[in-house]
Amino acid sequence: MGLSAHDRGGLGAPALNARNMTAWKHHLPPMATLGPLLALLAACVFFSFQSDRFLSAGNFSLILQQVMVVGVIAIGQTLIILTAGIDLSCGMVMALGSIVMSKFAVDHGLPPLLAIACGMAVTMGFGLLNGLLVTKIKLPPFIVTLGTMNIAFAVTQLYAAAQTVTDLPAEHTWLGNTFGFGDTSMNYGTVLMLALYALMWWGLRDTAPGRHVYAVGNNKEAARLTGISTDRVLICVYVLAGLFYGIASLLSIARTGVGDPQAGQTENLDSITAVVLGGTSLFGGRGLIIGTLIGALIVGVFRNGLTLMGVSSVYQILITGILVILAVATDQLSHRSR
Repeated sequence: MGLSAHDRGGLGAPALNARNMTAWKHHLPPMATLGPLLALLAACVFFSFQSDRFLSAGNFSLILQQVMVVGVIAIGQTLIILTAGIDLSCGMVMALGSIVMSKFAVDHGLPPLLAIACGMAVTMGFGLLNGLLVTKIKLPPFIVTLGTMNIAFAVTQLYAAAQTVTDLPAEHTWLGNTFGFGDTSMNYGTVLMLALYALMWWGLRDTAPGRHVYAVGNNKEAARLTGISTDRVLICVYVLAGLFYGIASLLSIARTGVGDPQAGQTENLDSITAVVLGGTSLFGGRGLIIGTLIGALIVGVFRNGLTLMGVSSVYQILITGILVILAVATDQLSHRSR
């Protein structure tokens, strides 16, 4: 016996609602990104009640300026962690890049743009070295980058003679200049950071190389069996990360106005913190680049808000450490459930 139109409509309504719910969920960000975003919003709400200055446009512009160097380093760190690696050398490589850019221009008289290019070539060279050691000699990324971190630190101190480089050309500091944006001002370095995140978000989501990065991180052997050159992907990832460290070198110079050999002391851990808080899995293959930006902003918001509250910087570090442990524990539990 056939069903009436009324019966068919009654049976179809739950299925229709289920389809609508599925479509609605499809448009939501993944939980790994939605969680950090909600945490960022909650932190903003909390600090807005603690300080009247927190919600000002000028303060948000300041937060972006404070995180732009680590934020750009964290882009490269994200790429490496997506392939189930890690880079401990990023901060020291960034510092070496800034010293090369500065001394080549000031002490050796190279044209500013050429000096900047040389600094970026050095950071990319370290990325290439890391990639070759990981792929050709099959050394663990942790050990490789721990070694190159110490090498970069020693070379930086020897080359700079532990002296800050001053009197830099305008091309080196231009990204630190500001422009009017509504009732506040922003610097060009912040705009560059946001543009780089947008570019990498598109690259990882909509291009074949981006999908290969996820495939290698998810299952390297399976990716190799599908025809992906895993070694080439890994080398390209480390070299590209080196390029981002070079850009961060220029941003560091632009922000401080000097080439500082003592820079980069904590950027490696800060960048890993941003990546982990942003929901990227340390096991590789899962995560979004936008999540890393959110993670960097979480750290920046907490440090800024606690400073406005008059909380000691020691407690800021303590809270950051707790956040990292919680994020890693969540990632570990999620990995086990899978």
